[in-house]
Formats: sequence, C-alpha cells, structure tokens
Amino acid sequence: MNKYLNLIQLFWRTSIAAELEYRLNFLFAALSSLGGLAGSLFSLFLFYQKGYNFQGWKWQEALIVVGIFTFLEGFSSTFLASNLSRIVKHVQDGTLDFVLLKPISSQFWLSFHSFSLWGLPDMLFGLAIVFYAGSLLDIGVGAYLLSAVPILFGLTIIYSLWFILGATSIWFTKIYNITEVLRGLLAAGRFPIGAYPPAYRFFFTFVVPVTFLTTIPAQTLLGRADATWIVSGGCLAVVLLIASSYFWRFALRFYTSASS
Repeated sequence: MNKYLNLIQLFWRTSIAAELEYRLNFLFAALSSLGGLAGSLFSLFLFYQKGYNFQGWKWQEALIVVGIFTFLEGFSSTFLASNLSRIVKHVQDGTLDFVLLKPISSQFWLSFHSFSLWGLPDMLFGLAIVFYAGSLLDIGVGAYLLSAVPILFGLTIIYSLWFILGATSIWFTKIYNITEVLRGLLAAGRFPIGAYPPAYRFFFTFVVPVTFLTTIPAQTLLGRADATWIVSGGCLAVVLLIASSYFWRFALRFYTSASS
C-alpha cells in the first residue's frame, strides 16, 4: 500500500510540475468553469422563477444538487479525463506494452498516472455552492460527513464506468465519442431526479445510475435519504469496481501489441 501511495505522490507531483508550465491555462479553465456553472444556475433559475419546484425540492435544495454535479464534473476532468482518455492512445501507439511490463498493476498506472489542474476550479466552485446552500438551510457538520459516503460511492461509479469504456479500446481504437456520450448522460445529474418524467427516472436510476451520483448524496445531506438507496449505491459501486478489474483483465487477453 505504501508503495502505491508513494507512486501516486510521485505521479501527481510530476504532472503538476508539467501543468504549471502553462499557468495561464488555469485562469482560462477557471473562467470556463464559471461559465459552465453560470449556465447550470441559469437553467435552474428558469424553472424556479415562477414558483415551480422539482417535486418538493426548494431552490436552496436544488442548488446542492448543482453543486455536487459541478464537483463531480471537476473530479472527472482532474482524474478521469487526464488518465482514462489516454488508454486509447496507449493502445494505438503500442505504448501499452511498456505499461504492462511495469511491476505494478496496469489498471493502477492507467488510473493514477496523471493529474490535471484544470478540473480543480469546478471542484472548488461545486463545494462552494454546496456550502452556500447548506448555510441557507442550516445544515450541520454531521450531515456533511454523512453525505461524503454516497459521494464517495458516486465517484467510484463514475470511475468504474469510465474505465470499462476505456478498456473497450482494446477492440475499438476510437471510442472518444462513447466517453462523450457517457458524459452527456451523466449531465442529467445537474437536476434532482424528480425533475424528470417516470420513464426517465427509471432510466437514470437502473440503466445509467445518475441518481446515485447527485440526488442520493443531496438527499443524504438534507437528511431525507432512504438508507436502502445509500446501501444500494454502495453495493453498485463495489460491483462496478470489481467488474472494471475483471473486464480489464479479460480485455487484455485480446490485446495485440501495435509495436510488434
């Protein structure tokens, strides 16, 4: 465990040093994050300007969902896009050979080798929105700590789905559009799941588990989440994480080096 933690520290320190060579990009990333957040808030405002609410979700409560969604977007940009999107390139260029020869887990290397600073503004802005809405609702520290559990489950679910899609590059070397489709579907999480018709709620719960990413953590923070849904989210996260590992090893059976 210590070896892997030291490797993560080395990987991220090197990535940050490389990213800081283009510091102006961080400013542009922050401005882009502000623009995206403004768009999400404006969309939400359009629903609430005439007193409409999402099946009992007040404005401040819906803000929490937007904040969690923004945080997850930042997480995806910081940790997932910078790593898992490169699996395709490793397969195309044959550099996956060198990854497989390293004396560590190839899934670990592909998942943690890079760290992008450009998703940090989204993560910070998302947390700011959550804490701001929480202050309006007088949410206590205990509720924040409890909501961290389903948020961790949500992060695990996103990672697992993204890695499984990345592993399909062993067969299909151009899957960029597939990951964009996934990101588009996950964008449904910017609003409470109650905002959607029943058919969509079923789809975003049992097909693409968007409900477990934002709505369940928000309900937990508000103190009205059903423990069954939290436990279900944890089970789903564990199952998908294990499935991503098995699927990667299965996919490697079909990998033929592009350099040989």
